[in-house]
Amino acid sequence: MTDQPSKKQTPSENVSVTPPPRLTSDLLDLPGPLESIETYFENGWSDGLPVVPPTPEAVTAMLEAANLNPDAILGIEPVKGAVITAEKAAINAVMAGCKPEYMPVVAAAVDAITQPEFNLHGITVSTMGAAIMVIVNGPITSDIEMNSGVSAFGPGYRANATIGRAVRLIVMNVLGTRSNDGLDKATLGHPGKYTWCVAENEEKLPESWSPLHVTRGINESESAVTVVSGLSATQFGEHEANTPEGILDAFAQRLYPMGPGVKQVILVICPEHAAHFTKAGWKKEQVGQYLYENSTKLTSEWIAMGLPSGTQKDSSAEPSTENSDLPISVLDSPESAIPIVVGGDGGAWSAVIPPWSLGSRSKVVTRPISTNR
Repeated sequence: MTDQPSKKQTPSENVSVTPPPRLTSDLLDLPGPLESIETYFENGWSDGLPVVPPTPEAVTAMLEAANLNPDAILGIEPVKGAVITAEKAAINAVMAGCKPEYMPVVAAAVDAITQPEFNLHGITVSTMGAAIMVIVNGPITSDIEMNSGVSAFGPGYRANATIGRAVRLIVMNVLGTRSNDGLDKATLGHPGKYTWCVAENEEKLPESWSPLHVTRGINESESAVTVVSGLSATQFGEHEANTPEGILDAFAQRLYPMGPGVKQVILVICPEHAAHFTKAGWKKEQVGQYLYENSTKLTSEWIAMGLPSGTQKDSSAEPSTENSDLPISVLDSPESAIPIVVGGDGGAWSAVIPPWSLGSRSKVVTRPISTNR
């Protein structure tokens, strides 16, 4: 927990009445919920929207749903050394509007974002303005009624909205990273910094494709979260192509502006596009292989675009055209492309979501969701 100004109390100290003995957070004695909400606004404990006052009963219910002790450590932010306990996470989950049954997902997301390779500190203080995108897979998505279909990245589903918001409030209130306190340096930011959580549409996966969590090492019968330090999505319509090659060529056009050697990138494939991969009998691994082999430009073309050619060992050196006929892929490897299937059936709209630093300094992380701790 980062130090707060002496004139303010931390959000985890704002529980309205006498807590059960096992909770350790301090209390605020406030007249009612409206006064509590205004107090949160005044002290900077909100993301700009009203929050749910975290009563001891609500926090306890959140912990019990995940079978967590209040002092259980869910994660430690590697740079600051800030500890995120289950109690602090549960308080912010209540504030975000989560139901108790969402808490296992929140706990797994905290575990994921505090892994060193995710580089949470770099993400949250960068001018690039990345947001934490949470992708959920497995049986829990139907249990808690997550949206993976029509307008999956939009409003209307409590689980999607509040789980993503809980993660953001934890980053703000437990780790102390806020734009109005000077640590969040995002030049523009984007709406995903309010909340960004979605389920993969596993029912619409092409035949023979494994869900995201399975391709990342989790058993299919388990549930899992995958976190991405997502920059703004680039959505595009491809209404004419009816082959995997044609659809992936359209993806490539959105990848080229990133430059060569992209380490990781999320390809959001809508169900209408995914159906063409089934029809053609494509395996999931062929997506990255095709893009790696076919999404290339010559060294001179990359230089003409004002992007590094990928051939220079010294990044400060002037670009060379010596190997201008050398084709260089936009992807660092076939594994750099991470396809997921999300969205509704109609429209043929897909998207590209690059991670912060294009995956060079922040890696996509997957962690299992424990429903039986």
